[in-house]
Amino acid sequence: MSVNELYAKYTRVWIPDPDDVWRAAEIVRDYKEGEAVLHLTLEDDTPLEYPVGPKSNPLPFLRNPDILVGENDLTALSYLHEPAVLHNLKVRFLEPNHIYTYCGIVLVAINPYEQLHIYGEEVIRAYSGQNMGDMDPHIFAVAEEAYKQMARDEKNQSIIVSGESGAGKTVSAKYAMRFFATVGGSTSDTNVEEKVLASSPIMEAIGNAKTTRNDNSSRFGKYIEIGFNQQYRIIGANMRTYLLEKSRVVFQAEDERNYHIFYQLCASASLPEYKDLCLTSAEDFTFTSMGENIFIEGVNDAADLEKTREAFTLLGIKEGNQSSIFKVIASILHLGNIEICSQRDGESCHVSRNDLHLKHFCTLLGVELKQMEHWLCHRKLVTATETYVKNMSTKQAENARDALAKHIYARMFDWIVEHINKALHTSSKQHSFIGVLDIYGFETFEVNSFEQFCINYANEKLQQQFNSHVFKLEQEEYMKEQIPWTLIDFYDNQPCIDLIEARLGILDLLDEECKVPKGTDENWAQKLYKQHSASAHFQKPRMSNVSFIIVHFADKVEYQSEGFLEKNRDTVYGEQINILKASEFQLVADLFHDKDDVAPPKSSRVNVRPAKSTPKAPNKEHKKTVGHQFRSSLHLLMETLNATTPHYVRCIKPNDLKEPFMFDSRRAVQQLRACGVLETIRISAAGYPSRWTYPDFFNRYRVLLKKSEMASADKKLVCRNLLETLIKDHDMFQFGKTKIFFRAGQVAYLEKLRADRFRSACIKIQKTVRGWLQRVRYRKVRKMAVSLQRYGRGYLARRHADLLRQTRAALLCQKQYRMVRDRRAYLRVRRAVVTIQAFTRGMFTRRIFQEFMLHHKAMLIQKVVRGWLQRRRFRRARDAAITIQCLFRRVRARRRLQQLKVEARSAERLKSLNSGMENKIVQLQRKMDDQSKELRTQNEQLLQVNNKLQKQLEQVKTQQGEAGGAGGAQVSSLQEELDRLKEELQEASAQRKRMEEEHGNEKTGLQLRVEELEKENALLKSEKEEMNHRILQQTKSFEEDSSSVSLMETSLQAELNAERQRYQNLLKQMTTVEQRYDNLKEELSMSKFQPGHRRNPSNQSSLESDSNYTSISTSELGDTEDSIQLVEEMGVEKAAMDIGLFMKLQKRVRELEQERRRLQINLDKMEELARSRGSESRSSTSEQETADLAYNNLKRQELESENKKLKKDLNELRRSISERASENDPSNELQDSYNLLLSQLRSANEELEGRKEEVLILRTQIVSAAHIRENNQPRQSSEAPEVSEDKEPVDSEEALKAYHGLCESKKLLEAQLQTQSRQHGDELEALHTQIELLRDDIEKKQEILSYTASLSPEARVEYSVQQEITRLTNDNLDLKELVEKLEKNERKLKKQLRIYMKKVQELEASQAEAQTNRSRPPLSRQVTVQRKEKDFEGMLEYYKEDEALLFKTLITDIRPNTVSATVPCLPAYILFMCIRHADYVNDDQKVESLLTSTINAIKKVLKKNNEDFEMTSFWLANTSRLLHCLKQYSGDEAFMTQNTGKQNEHCLKNFDLAEYRQVLSDLSIQIYQQLIKVAEGIIQPMIVSAMLESESIPSLAGVKTMGYRNRSSSMDVDSGGPATYTLKALIRQLGQFHGTMRDHGLDPEIVGQVVRQLFHCVNAVTLNNLLLRKDVCSWSNGMQLRYNTSQMEEWLRANNLSHSKAAETLEPIIQAAQLLQVKKKTTQDAEAICSLCSALSTQQIVKILNLYTPLNEFEERVSVSFIRSIQTRPQQRHDPPQLLMDTKHMFPVLFPYTPSALSLETLHIPASLGLDFLIRV
Repeated sequence: MSVNELYAKYTRVWIPDPDDVWRAAEIVRDYKEGEAVLHLTLEDDTPLEYPVGPKSNPLPFLRNPDILVGENDLTALSYLHEPAVLHNLKVRFLEPNHIYTYCGIVLVAINPYEQLHIYGEEVIRAYSGQNMGDMDPHIFAVAEEAYKQMARDEKNQSIIVSGESGAGKTVSAKYAMRFFATVGGSTSDTNVEEKVLASSPIMEAIGNAKTTRNDNSSRFGKYIEIGFNQQYRIIGANMRTYLLEKSRVVFQAEDERNYHIFYQLCASASLPEYKDLCLTSAEDFTFTSMGENIFIEGVNDAADLEKTREAFTLLGIKEGNQSSIFKVIASILHLGNIEICSQRDGESCHVSRNDLHLKHFCTLLGVELKQMEHWLCHRKLVTATETYVKNMSTKQAENARDALAKHIYARMFDWIVEHINKALHTSSKQHSFIGVLDIYGFETFEVNSFEQFCINYANEKLQQQFNSHVFKLEQEEYMKEQIPWTLIDFYDNQPCIDLIEARLGILDLLDEECKVPKGTDENWAQKLYKQHSASAHFQKPRMSNVSFIIVHFADKVEYQSEGFLEKNRDTVYGEQINILKASEFQLVADLFHDKDDVAPPKSSRVNVRPAKSTPKAPNKEHKKTVGHQFRSSLHLLMETLNATTPHYVRCIKPNDLKEPFMFDSRRAVQQLRACGVLETIRISAAGYPSRWTYPDFFNRYRVLLKKSEMASADKKLVCRNLLETLIKDHDMFQFGKTKIFFRAGQVAYLEKLRADRFRSACIKIQKTVRGWLQRVRYRKVRKMAVSLQRYGRGYLARRHADLLRQTRAALLCQKQYRMVRDRRAYLRVRRAVVTIQAFTRGMFTRRIFQEFMLHHKAMLIQKVVRGWLQRRRFRRARDAAITIQCLFRRVRARRRLQQLKVEARSAERLKSLNSGMENKIVQLQRKMDDQSKELRTQNEQLLQVNNKLQKQLEQVKTQQGEAGGAGGAQVSSLQEELDRLKEELQEASAQRKRMEEEHGNEKTGLQLRVEELEKENALLKSEKEEMNHRILQQTKSFEEDSSSVSLMETSLQAELNAERQRYQNLLKQMTTVEQRYDNLKEELSMSKFQPGHRRNPSNQSSLESDSNYTSISTSELGDTEDSIQLVEEMGVEKAAMDIGLFMKLQKRVRELEQERRRLQINLDKMEELARSRGSESRSSTSEQETADLAYNNLKRQELESENKKLKKDLNELRRSISERASENDPSNELQDSYNLLLSQLRSANEELEGRKEEVLILRTQIVSAAHIRENNQPRQSSEAPEVSEDKEPVDSEEALKAYHGLCESKKLLEAQLQTQSRQHGDELEALHTQIELLRDDIEKKQEILSYTASLSPEARVEYSVQQEITRLTNDNLDLKELVEKLEKNERKLKKQLRIYMKKVQELEASQAEAQTNRSRPPLSRQVTVQRKEKDFEGMLEYYKEDEALLFKTLITDIRPNTVSATVPCLPAYILFMCIRHADYVNDDQKVESLLTSTINAIKKVLKKNNEDFEMTSFWLANTSRLLHCLKQYSGDEAFMTQNTGKQNEHCLKNFDLAEYRQVLSDLSIQIYQQLIKVAEGIIQPMIVSAMLESESIPSLAGVKTMGYRNRSSSMDVDSGGPATYTLKALIRQLGQFHGTMRDHGLDPEIVGQVVRQLFHCVNAVTLNNLLLRKDVCSWSNGMQLRYNTSQMEEWLRANNLSHSKAAETLEPIIQAAQLLQVKKKTTQDAEAICSLCSALSTQQIVKILNLYTPLNEFEERVSVSFIRSIQTRPQQRHDPPQLLMDTKHMFPVLFPYTPSALSLETLHIPASLGLDFLIRV
């Protein structure tokens, strides 16, 4: 292209700027070649005329297209020059905050001065295994590239980290080592990687210091070699150090500090362990207070010292050595404070004997005080013949003191490095290593001395190696693509290096001057002027004779020669060293002993030597200078780097103010020039920097082709023809084997052509669309004009019609108004007339009424007076009649009394009295059975009988007097009997009174209790109203705070998941420990797990298994009160459907049946007794039968009364329920439930009626039996041997006996009546109470129903969930109480069981001894009863010696495909059937051995097949099934709800295997984790390719971003590059996983959890790669990604896995895809994005927006202001601090209980398994 085409109008350029280095501008007028001025416009619209000249001021640099701005690799830019590089780095650093950028093979790292969350373990895992060009630039990408090339090429690697102080070199090197420690962690327990990382705080403490540019500047260079074995695991490390800045020990510039370790010790001086150091504040010491600032903001020196000590301990340095190290360092501080006093002559000096710091110095180092005091002020001169001791001046003594301090610190530094290397050394053979070089960058200050000279000399050597390596890589790339290339001219700094290190170079002249006795810095400078004045790289300053200038590759540097000789000599007087060698402390003495006698061992790898050679003490003349040592170590370093494959990291310091994310262009350009980045750009620009693959080029620029040219199938030929047509100069491009190479600027030219083609197409489209829009607009205007005319005419017509309607309406209004006016006048007159008539008629009526009232009152007075007169006359006549009657009756009564007295004396009256007395007593006994209302009548009858007895007694007395003494004896006996009867009657009456009083008291107490209950009821009602009010308020607050409640539930669920996660992490750690234990002891067998187990009584297990209704136990089946209680708890609806309630109602029927049977048995006994006692006396027989008959009658009456009460209570309950149901809930559902309950109650009543009939039959039998006995009594009396002649005494004796029997029966009846009445009252009160409670509960239920009906559906669901949670909580509390009771019972049973176990073991031992003589004894079963032959009961028996064969056949050697055609989980069923038999025969040892061996065998199989998904899935299914079988057949009611009757019979009888269930549960979790690990390992290589790179939508394939310039070393050329996977392959693999798990019979819930975990892995890996790759963050990739996720969701639906919550795990990646597609411009867009991306953190949203890359010029980048609005928008988020998702996160696994419907007796074992030795039982 010509200049005129390049510099046309609208072209953007870069012009120099004194402030910003480069400034953007735009050409406003086409430039013609030869013009002297270029017309520009700056970004602020300021016009500028830029002068252009062929020599002085060339044309400005061209800017790259916007689509190239922000590229990951600087060499991918079309125009490669300094402003383009600077602008690209600035844009990446300030807008998306990307601190890493590639520049060819160099990683440019800009220090952000802020902690970024991009170095976590999830980021390490994301970069591990990736090619260098696939992900965003990162230090981990460079480290992974080095690690991969070491493993693939088996060649040592080096990472060279350079940059000036404060650029972040140390941090970058630290992160690189962290990557190696994480990826290549050691397999042993030595934790070498931790030790490598632990060396960093130690080296920072003793080698880093605060400078003006950096708070933690490394003042030495180090090269760390990390050794790897053949498995590429870290086995050791080694460190070499270079050029420690010793001068900092004794001197610091302003605002700088000494090494950190000094300040750390001073900050901790107050601690007890540092008291013996005698330290105070750092301000009190000369060596730490020169910089006048002893603190660093944000740094705690005391805490850093603790970290340093922890690192020392981790590296194996003992506490004693640590204490010695701190003493040496503290002695240096005391040495600096020693005051040297001058003598009067000025030529000598001395140290005060009372100098406290000198004493501390000698004490800490263990040297003699006098000798040190002497040799600090004197020196020894040795000649050939004599030795002199010379005094030193004060200046010389201070210099010697400082030199000693520097020498001590340097020796201490070397000793620490040596011991660190010993700790990191390994005895294993090193296969390869990766070296990390952290070395100082190019330095230039206002005053540059010997240290800067050495640093810049090292950078010259490194730059030379860097240039040659870059050139070599370019050459390899061209040769690989078979492109003809010419030699690229690049800067060679060999002349500068020769100036420094060649013969008679600067270092040679410096060493020579050091050997001269009187050599000075000025003389050395003069020699340099003389020797190198002709060199192009050496200059002499104009204004100085003691400084010189060296032209380095980065810049010119002026060095001050003052101090060069002294620093090069590094002179320390031998006398002082000898004193230190004689120290009483071994460590101090070892520091200064020579080590040259020991030869270093040879190594198979590159020889690693110490950075500094220890000077030879015996020959002072041949001591190596510092420059010579540094040159030697630098040559050794270069040899090592040349023997490795280098990788470069260039650290850039963005500003000198240490402000985060502030970019100073001037400082950045200086460092870019100094670190060689621009040189890399220049080398790339000299060749073909832009490189495109043929498919990418075709997809990008096919818009420039004609339709006929695109028909060819050979895309390479199409691209060749297109380029030859577009670019006439064929030297501007070259065709390689796989790529097209372009020179600088050609891609920009192609982009311009592409943009022009799009622009012309847009113009044509705009023309067509605008014409169409104008035609549409004309049609609209015409249509609108016609519509306006139509509406106008209609308006006029409607207005005329309105006028006509208004005229007619006016006439109607007038007519109506006149009518209303006349009617109102008429009505007013009519109302007045009616009113007058009403008042007149009322007046006349009131007058007539008053006259009538006067007549009526007069009549009333007359009536009252006449009645009073008649009543007075009647009372007088009645009183006279009563007086006469009384007198007459008194006369008659006296006569009757006389008559009765005469009659009372007769004997016949006595007999009639006796018979009458018996009748009255019988009547009294019968009436006692009645209720309490008849007690008064009975009392009156008793009084009448008493009066008659007195009268008869008088008659008997009179008759006795007449009869004489013949009947005297009999009368006296009768008299005594009567007296006794009177006493008994009095006692009976007194007892009756007591009963009445007790009844009254009890009634009073009950009334009081009723009143109290009423009060409590009222109080409860008030509390209920308050609670209802509170519930309403809480409901309102609940509706307001529903979001907070949901968050609380989410947090509780998260805490539950976290607890489960922690538990499963512990299991995972236990698995790791077991794995490590197995690795150490593979030859030993695994130790058996022998947990204890419990045995339950057999009878208890059998009793529990008898009931088929597990929801209600035997103890819960109570009377009617329990049923009502259950109805109250469960509610009417649930009670109607509950079989348990029906069972409780039938329980009363069963009790009545039992009572009937018992009475029948009693009746039979009574008949037998009657037959056996037929020959006994009449008196005894009659008494026994009378008692039995009375008891039977009483029991019958009690049963009848209870039946009536039960029926009555049921009717009341039914009536109350029906009333409540009909009043409050007229819904059909409740009515149906009530009808069902009524039908069940009717059936129960029918059964009760049947039982009642049986009771009546029993009653008739009892009555008939009584009649038989009555008939037998006369017979027995006729057969009596004694016959009395005198009948009267016999009748009286019988009467007395009958009376005694009736009295006893009366007492019995009274007692039973009292108990019955009391029980009846209690039952009645309980029933009323329960009915009230039931009514209250029904009211509450109705209130709840009405309340829930008023709620919204969402709130109704929430409310029902809360109610269910409350109910479940109460149930759980009840169950806990039941469990506690059972545990107490279990403890008691255990105590008894231990006693029986001893007896059983003794019995088993005796049986075993008896069976030893048999060759193969039959298996003994401990059965106490004789059994008949039965069918197969689902148990398998085997002999003890066949146990190993069982596990080998069923676990070790079995393959899943061998049992694929049988029942799923067949091995689990077989093992459980063996366990059942061991439980059946009560063999605890067999059960323990069987379960323990099963667990160990499964672990061994899984360890052997730890990468086999099918085997892992197979044993996960079998282990979980075995666990379910142990639960299902355990006998626990909680696990038996879904069992059949046969399955309940198969429950375990003797052993409780709960502990083994826990062990199997833990094993299942471990297998599940291994299954997830295997599956993730299979699909993880497929995820990125399938989800982000595969073209599932072919129409989007043509729109792609420009390809990344991959390095040849990043790809594995031997294997043809990485494998590519499509989405179909990923889904197919997931389908294989799902099919395998389903075929193995794995529970669907576990399958869902596995799929959910795998989908989380897919989501995490995809999102992490999306967040780290710029090339996939585009609109088309978002569309592609959304399609891929929809296919994954479709797969879930197709396999019925929607319930597994796997789709929810894809939500982050779905939202990320939507984020790439939505509009991103306005504030409303920002709000929409924040609400849309709820599953993404703000950090992730910002990262994606920063990475968003437009595909062409018509798309816009996301503006910085928009991203800032996203960041500053207030959000209620709890975002995690890390950017990437945790790919290793594992959801807590749950194994739900799923019982099997398979019956064990129907299981068939195929013969192919070879289990013939198992016996079916």
